[in-house]
Amino acid sequence: MKLLGLHHITAIASDPRTNLDFYTRVLGLRFVKKSVNQDDPGTYHLYYGDYPGSPGTVLTFFPWAGLRRGRPGHGQAYATAYSVPAGSLAYWRDRFAKLNVAALPAEERFGDQVLPFLDPDGLRLELVATTETDSRPPAPSKDVPAEFAIRGFHSSTLALTDATATANVLIKLMGYRHAAQSEAGHRARYTVADGGPGAYVDLLVDPSLPRGLNGAGTIHHVAFRVATDADHVQAHREVTQSGLHISPIIDRAYFKSIYYREPGGVLFEIATDQPGFTIDEPAETLATKLGLPPHLEPHRAEIEAALPKLD
Repeated sequence: MKLLGLHHITAIASDPRTNLDFYTRVLGLRFVKKSVNQDDPGTYHLYYGDYPGSPGTVLTFFPWAGLRRGRPGHGQAYATAYSVPAGSLAYWRDRFAKLNVAALPAEERFGDQVLPFLDPDGLRLELVATTETDSRPPAPSKDVPAEFAIRGFHSSTLALTDATATANVLIKLMGYRHAAQSEAGHRARYTVADGGPGAYVDLLVDPSLPRGLNGAGTIHHVAFRVATDADHVQAHREVTQSGLHISPIIDRAYFKSIYYREPGGVLFEIATDQPGFTIDEPAETLATKLGLPPHLEPHRAEIEAALPKLD
């Protein structure tokens, strides 16, 4: 496989307006696409990332108003970490205190300072003040100064009862390699391609965590990048040959997708970098209209009428 790192991560939320406010105003991300859940068009699919919605920066949500909270734990992607410049955690700690964001004690991880916090649905997020070079430009924001702003994903942490089979899939099938191990041995880090922020997957074995339950505040799936359609077809063939059950290739309009579940229970996706979010609206006005795939376009009027207003 020719994976390049993380493509996007999709989570589940409750109120869409609260979700939009938190990720754009509090975290300073750009609202890059307003679409719908293609399996449930009466529900939004909201995307937040850098200015053009580059692969490796986009966190997406399916928000169902009134949905009960889930429980992060084993068998899930447990935490999503963003890369921020070294020395910026003091700014974020103060910002979270002023805005009543639930922040947890900072910790050191593989030489970097990490600030865990929760979104309004209890989704576990982390800011990693990385000592590694991360030249990705942040999304322009009137709320967060560029010198402290989020650059994109740093890593995804998967919580597992036993990491052996998942590590085998990462290494033997997906082309990842072991990069680091915590002193206590409960966290292992893997990377792919050129490595660095945006390429890391951590496997966490923590007996104190409960079994994960889906609901608001949990991650639905983790998507990995490939550059071309040919690489995507190759990835589909290799997953099929591995014996894991895999979906057919699905055209999501903004990228093509395949889905499979790794042995620990986490849903993986492999998505193409192209064509991207500017195929139906220019970069300057992303997310100002409802983006629909071609097969849903004939139903635009009824879909828009059923969706709650985000203003």
